[in-house]
Amino acid sequence: MVAPIGEVRRFLCDALCSVGASYDSAVQLADVLVDADYKGHYSHGLNRIELYIRDVKKKLCDPDAKPFILKETPSTAWVDGKGGFGPVVGNFCMELAIQKAKNVGVGWVAANHSNHFGIAGWYSRLALQHGMLGMSFTNTSPVVSPTRAKTSALGNNPISFAAPGKDGDSFVLDMANSVVALGKIEVQRRKGEPIVHGWAQDAEGLSTTDAVVALKTLCLMPLGGPEITSGYKGYGLSLMVETLCGVLSGSSIGPDIRLWHESAEEGPNLGQCFIAIDPQCFAPGFEDRMSSIMDYLRGMEPADPSKPVLVPGDPERNHMQMVDEQGGIRYHENQLEASVKLAAELGIRPMKLL
Repeated sequence: MVAPIGEVRRFLCDALCSVGASYDSAVQLADVLVDADYKGHYSHGLNRIELYIRDVKKKLCDPDAKPFILKETPSTAWVDGKGGFGPVVGNFCMELAIQKAKNVGVGWVAANHSNHFGIAGWYSRLALQHGMLGMSFTNTSPVVSPTRAKTSALGNNPISFAAPGKDGDSFVLDMANSVVALGKIEVQRRKGEPIVHGWAQDAEGLSTTDAVVALKTLCLMPLGGPEITSGYKGYGLSLMVETLCGVLSGSSIGPDIRLWHESAEEGPNLGQCFIAIDPQCFAPGFEDRMSSIMDYLRGMEPADPSKPVLVPGDPERNHMQMVDEQGGIRYHENQLEASVKLAAELGIRPMKLL
């Protein structure tokens, strides 16, 4: 059940090109999806290709749109994504933010009329290649209930922050502001397995372990869970991201964003925000100090000797090493069956497995 990385990328590109995407746009989206699976975030990789294909077929997403700068200053820019693939918009915006940071120390770019851009960490990590700190945010379909609410109103609105250390080491935070990403519930449904208590609410606002029910109500709990375990903090962070992405960019906001899993007449008009910061504009020796704190944390005595203390980004590095050692990405059989079915529908060659 292992597929070589290059073969997964080829399959995704073929699938996207078969519905009219240019090769360049297809590659940008495929790279983000493959990277998600490579790092172990299966909820945002191959699992999502059917939704992107559907949106292109229904003309809810323009697979060849080119982002356009509406307004800019030396350090900021407001971008119209023109309804294109989220990764095409995200790459454009983050590269623009990096260039501005090279010129004036910080670059801040907000975009509207975008689509789902995959894992937020892809964009924050782009800044690492230039020795910079990177941040990326996006609003999403309203699938998270505000604390004390019975229904959803905000997205899980992910946050990503990346900071460089020495010798290629880095701190990379990539997290949703719900207890769990919706895609992980999709994966559990695909496997036919239950979800964890505290991930989502049923129609009565109570916790459910049924993945089918959770995907019907689309009411995830905010990070922290119920109020008694500080779910209001996740709620607050989600609203912060909504402000940086939706309010700042003029995109759709909160409950006005259409649900990705439902039929619609127009695209979601997502708002996204990208920030690059040059640490050389501040105290010297940033990478040394960053590595010092990361090394200290990793060297702490663990409560469970079999589970060492990690720094955000370490689990992904460990998963990448495992994928490299096994020669490809290991997928659940149900995921592979879905991919074979999609290949037949699109008239493309299915993935070749090891």
